Amino acid sequence: MKRRHLFIILIVLSATSLFVGAHTLSPLDLLNPDDIVTRVLLVSRVPRLISLILAGMSMGVCGLIMQQMTQNRFVSPTTAGTLDSARLGILVSLLFFSSAPTIVKMLIAFAFALLGTFAFMRMLEHIKMKDIIFVPLAGLMFGSVISSVATFIALRYDLVQNIASWLLGDFSTILSGRYELLYVTVPLVGLAYLYAGRFTIAGMGEDVARNLGLNYRQVVNVGLAIVAMITAAVVLTVGTIPFLGLIVPNIVSLFWGDNLKNTLSLTALVGSITVLVSDIFGRLVIHPYEIPISLTIGVLGSGAFIYLLMRSNVYEH
Repeated sequence: MKRRHLFIILIVLSATSLFVGAHTLSPLDLLNPDDIVTRVLLVSRVPRLISLILAGMSMGVCGLIMQQMTQNRFVSPTTAGTLDSARLGILVSLLFFSSAPTIVKMLIAFAFALLGTFAFMRMLEHIKMKDIIFVPLAGLMFGSVISSVATFIALRYDLVQNIASWLLGDFSTILSGRYELLYVTVPLVGLAYLYAGRFTIAGMGEDVARNLGLNYRQVVNVGLAIVAMITAAVVLTVGTIPFLGLIVPNIVSLFWGDNLKNTLSLTALVGSITVLVSDIFGRLVIHPYEIPISLTIGVLGSGAFIYLLMRSNVYEH
């Protein structure tokens, strides 16, 4: 399948997404739209579509960056403590800066996500057994510790319901005026594309990178900052979308190889397509109600994760 085929699929799914939901719309309604049709499209459906595309694109790229720098197929924001750290940052912002603007909360979540991801990367340097399965398991345990700290704080200050809302990825509440924070992911994905070649070299190891004249630490820090900022923006806007950054880069690798410069745009497309498919399915299966995308992606991601574990060539990477 070529890049243009993926783009066509994305356009078809995007058009489908605009007409799926509790309020029934059809393409014929666009020929003579009334106030209700206009409000549904501009206030709800279009913002939701933009959010789906941006979230899928950016989280897929996050997973690709982390897998490239760690040279491990199973490392992603979900398995490296990045998502858990961002949620802890959101809890801290709710606790101490509840009346602050959204940008302040995002910066706090970004700081925590960056620190958590940096701590995970530093932890990897001290792990002698860098088995392809052991590394993400260590990341999951690290994330569980952070999540436990967040739960303890939430219980202590009666914020369990508040923090629980961030655990559930859900696009049903996306309306005009509540999704624009995701626009910050666009230049970040562009920056990731500019650094794609350097991320590839950094993934070969610090010694190789230095011998090739690359500032290894600077490149790693840029990669971690991109991952942390995108994760903070997505979690703060739509909540947690598990496994997306893990599964999408692996799908792209299976069909299109591992050249980061070539596959980064493909990863962005496949990430958006995956989120759109999951969201449309969640809106149709129990219509007019809907299933949160964290559940549909979680089921899809779990199955794909098991499949990847069973593939022998994953272990040979």
